[in-house]
Formats: sequence, structure tokens, C-alpha cells
Amino acid sequence: MAKIFVGNLAWVVDDNKLREAFSEFGEISEAVVIRDRFTKRSKGFGFVDFSEDGASQKAVEAMNGKQLEGRELKVSEAKPMESRE
Repeated sequence: MAKIFVGNLAWVVDDNKLREAFSEFGEISEAVVIRDRFTKRSKGFGFVDFSEDGASQKAVEAMNGKQLEGRELKVSEAKPMESRE
């Protein structure tokens, strides 16, 4: 499985729109827009998990810089979350 980071999302993009935007590149096991835990408003970024590694690379190459709901996406390979102390 390969996870990508999708940044600069418009507020109207939800999990389903994110999944739909990236579904052409391969089977998606999870697509999630990160939300503020108190307001439930989008934080403007999300993650897409692909079942195959090759699909994630194709998605990064094709979607980085593309428009979705009027915003230019920032798409890259997801990096492991740093621990907070």
C-alpha cells in the first residue's frame, strides 16, 4: 500500500470528492480529508491510500499542480508523522 499527501484542498472537498479525483489512478483503500476535531472544518489537506505502489506514483505525477474545485493541488508521497512530545 502507498499513501500520498494532498494539500491545498478547497473547503468544499470531502472524503468522497477526494476519492473520486484520484480513483482513475488505481484502487483506493482509503481517502480522508483531515478535519479540525472541534469545528469539524477541513484543515485543507488529506491523504489517499492506494492498494498498489505504482498507482501512487502515477497520481503524484499527474495531479501535482492540477486544479480541483479552483485550487492548485500540492501532491507528494506521504511522510511518516513526526512524534510530538
